[in-house]
Amino acid sequence: MSERLLHIFQETYRELRPRTPVPDLTVEFYSFANINNTIRLRSGKLLVRVSDLLEGAPDPVLAALAHILLAKMYRQPIERAHSARYRKYVSSHEIASQARLIRQLRGRKLLRSARGHFYDLNAIFDDLNARLFHGLLGRPRMSWSQLGARRMLGHYDPAHNAIVISRVFDRFAVPRCAVEYIVYHEMLHLKHPVRLRGSRRCVHSAEFRAEEKLFPHLDAAKRFLRRM
Repeated sequence: MSERLLHIFQETYRELRPRTPVPDLTVEFYSFANINNTIRLRSGKLLVRVSDLLEGAPDPVLAALAHILLAKMYRQPIERAHSARYRKYVSSHEIASQARLIRQLRGRKLLRSARGHFYDLNAIFDDLNARLFHGLLGRPRMSWSQLGARRMLGHYDPAHNAIVISRVFDRFAVPRCAVEYIVYHEMLHLKHPVRLRGSRRCVHSAEFRAEEKLFPHLDAAKRFLRRM
């Protein structure tokens, strides 16, 4: 257990709950597959695991993280300054690059075939790439999801260079334009990576949104997705 990290969490607890004795705390750096941090309360004892990617983080960043985790645990408001400081640090180019590498080394991405029952994602990517991107995008690994999720239609995972589309769309009743639109959206994430603006991550930049509107069958695709 890191004595430095333990001290930071103890001090942060006193700031948040000055009238309550500090409980037994176990705080350790842990080898997650990403920048994950957890806090649990078991039999009156707080168990905290912090991503080992943050071992070299400055004390103010670790204090910000301690504030975020403890505030969530005890349902207190999270101060904006702490949230911004932590977000800025983990979104920095250096830490984000390390996180992608760690995900590749430690994480496992279970991918299925790109060829579904009705739609072939490789063929759809290649067609969209030729028509709308001048053939300039390298094709990542394409996969239908294991589960037919409706909340997450698709996602691009830069750590594993993969686009995964919910298999709920691999059906005869789903028009091709809807599948194409979801793939096109994830291709834009490939073209326009996440950027850091101040302390905030910009996932959908102005360029991203402008280019998304160029999809040929945008209205029809969105109408169908709203019905789903």
